[in-house]
Amino acid sequence: MGEGLLLAFSLTLMAGLATGIGSILAFFTKTTNTRFLSFALGFSAGVMIYVSMVEIFFKAQDALRNALGTQAGSWATVGAFFGGMIFIALIDKFIPKKTNPHEVKKVEDMNKSNNGVKDPELLKMGTFAALAIAIHNFPEGIATFTSALQDPSLGIAIAVAIAIHNIPEGIAVSVPVYFATGDRKKAFKLSFLSGLSEPIGAFVAYLILMPFLNDIMFGVIFAAVAGIMVFISLDELLPASKKYDEAHLSIYGVISGMMIMALSLLLFI
Repeated sequence: MGEGLLLAFSLTLMAGLATGIGSILAFFTKTTNTRFLSFALGFSAGVMIYVSMVEIFFKAQDALRNALGTQAGSWATVGAFFGGMIFIALIDKFIPKKTNPHEVKKVEDMNKSNNGVKDPELLKMGTFAALAIAIHNFPEGIATFTSALQDPSLGIAIAVAIAIHNIPEGIAVSVPVYFATGDRKKAFKLSFLSGLSEPIGAFVAYLILMPFLNDIMFGVIFAAVAGIMVFISLDELLPASKKYDEAHLSIYGVISGMMIMALSLLLFI
């Protein structure tokens, strides 16, 4: 396996397993650091929005224009961009609202006593949250893998942004499962497994997409990745960051994420 492939798989694995970090934080801290999460989620959104609109979209457009011509390539880029948004929106639509992993959970919830009574409904909620995260992380794995394969510095930035937003998802799985069962190992295991769908997404991309990777395929995938990341930022990360009651911090996080992403791209010109 070449160094580029190894790096792409490694970054995808790191981003996916950040759900386990959220689970560990839930076990070993007594309160949720809402200021940190608000800023971090905003930062993640800023990185994703900036890199999608300034870098990934135009790389996709260049590839598609080279392959199809200026007019057809431009139309194909825009179509794939919004197609990516529709794809991730459909995934969200099929996730039951009450088990949506992006509903804010706090570590404090884990410390509430249920008087030793196991709650099957909570266990079901945690299990469905894990499944929802696994489904949701699959296209994120494809996005991280293909980005890292094309441009390692871009892949690192995307992997870090996705890893940050996977941390509260790990908490979202751990809190109801632990509260329902009192079993830390079970809660961690479900959280950990839900993150594995990202490297699985990368593996599927490697097996199915790599053999057909030409300018058209690359351009369509990259434009769709840009759409997916913008949708995730606007639909999930920013609303979640504001639910942690630090509205200004979340915006400062967005701006900081954009500035750091802009600087990192300038350094690699």
